[in-house]
Amino acid sequence: MSTVAMITARGLFGRRRALLLLPLPLLLIGLAAICRAYGVSPDMWGNAVIYSLGLAVVLPVVALIVGTGVLGSEIDDGTIVHILTKPLPRRDIILAKYAVAASVTAVVSAVPLFVAGILAGSVKLGAALAAASVVGALAYSALFLLFSLLSRRPVLLGLVYILVWEGLLGNFVSGTKSLSVGQYVVTIADKISPTNILASSVGLTTAIVMSAIFTILGTLAAINRLGSFSLAGETS
Repeated sequence: MSTVAMITARGLFGRRRALLLLPLPLLLIGLAAICRAYGVSPDMWGNAVIYSLGLAVVLPVVALIVGTGVLGSEIDDGTIVHILTKPLPRRDIILAKYAVAASVTAVVSAVPLFVAGILAGSVKLGAALAAASVVGALAYSALFLLFSLLSRRPVLLGLVYILVWEGLLGNFVSGTKSLSVGQYVVTIADKISPTNILASSVGLTTAIVMSAIFTILGTLAAINRLGSFSLAGETS
């Protein structure tokens, strides 16, 4: 399992796709730093930068890039066949790749959100945003890893979830908020460090329980789906 994780990490950072992880986090820190440098009140920029950019864009997009990248490229080029011929339980393959995806996503998103939180208010706010982004990384990674096994176009499917389900419907249809990872992240951050910058729409218990459900069911479904690859001889 550790070998699979090391190979996955090396492959992930060895591709140009890894360069896509840098611009958005740097933009988030840069905008927060500029606003702080010019003495702009966090009430004026916090929602746009931290919520609309950080939590609603940086976190899910990074998770999408990484989550679909740890396995999707192997499915696309057919090398998934070589992995499936190894004497490794499908569970171990998925868990190793999930661990890499969740860890990378958590670091890349939590660090800039922590910095932005400090610039917007306090270390407590920064820590709250970082903690919430880690929870979001766990849930998003499981979901997007599953997408890479369900569709030939996992990035497109992920963008539909982020932009349509969480972005469009999440703002106008109240029922969709209970199935939105983004809303869970906002709630957790807001409950840890209450602030006017964030406005939670679901309860804390719902956020925690549903985040766990997304994480566990997404991972189990991915394990099951990869098992069907080996049985049916699928490579895409």
